[in-house]
Amino acid sequence: MKIRNLFFVLTSLIALSSCKSQFEMMLNSNDVEAKYEAAFKYFNDRKYNKAATLFESLSVLTDGTERDDTVRYYWGLSNYKFRDYYTAETNFEQFIENYPRSPFASEARYLRLDCLYRSTLRYELDQTPTNKAIAAISEYKIEFPSSTHIEDCDLMLEDLNERLDRKAYEGAKLYYKMEDYLAARVALRNVLKDDSDNIYREDILYYTAMASYKYAHLSVQNKQKERYLVFVDDYLNFIGENPDSKYRRELDAVYQRVQKALGKNPVTTSDSDKSERDFARERKNLMKENSKTGKNK
Repeated sequence: MKIRNLFFVLTSLIALSSCKSQFEMMLNSNDVEAKYEAAFKYFNDRKYNKAATLFESLSVLTDGTERDDTVRYYWGLSNYKFRDYYTAETNFEQFIENYPRSPFASEARYLRLDCLYRSTLRYELDQTPTNKAIAAISEYKIEFPSSTHIEDCDLMLEDLNERLDRKAYEGAKLYYKMEDYLAARVALRNVLKDDSDNIYREDILYYTAMASYKYAHLSVQNKQKERYLVFVDDYLNFIGENPDSKYRRELDAVYQRVQKALGKNPVTTSDSDKSERDFARERKNLMKENSKTGKNK
């Protein structure tokens, strides 16, 4: 039994060694026909890493020949299939530059864009690759308006722009989470100043209003009126754009409290005392939370 198992292990090792040596022999070979056939065999068998390695090696041998564009295109395509998008993007970029009239050029242009798109990062991280991808895709759409890939390009742009919008929004909202309400309002307004069509516009306007309210609510008494009036402007701006917003009920309640504090529109219902108590309790809690930050000035 032990002899049989040993024989099986040795046979397997020999087979693996033979397989490995065949690839290495082909890689080091100068036989263009054999290497070309082997590269496509690896590609068709979905062994894309080995196919890419062989196509790369083969490109040296086919340089300047009629096969060169095919070899270089499939070199990039093999890396793309292997999900090495960074290398594939470089392959396709060089291919387009060297063979703009190749039958593979149109698809190579699109695949380069797809590589750029797939190489982008989450919104929390550096968005330089995102901006590069957006520029390339936008240029492609202008240059090839009838391309069959236009719809895919639109979907990529939608996703990439949403990523930039979210990064800007979350970055500004961070000040709000840190309870630096004055800085939050400035940052949130700057987001819309830079991009008025930010898809998080409703949320940004909500946090702008809440930041101005909380900043006023924490202020010393002789500065509260002026700062509450800033909230009133933000509130009216919000409901003017978003009358049916999910935030409307909350902001309406805050607005009523502010009106009460400003001596306007006094509450005459049985909820008057409760409203005043809630208002005082909220300010006390906010003052307590911010007592160590020095922001309640």
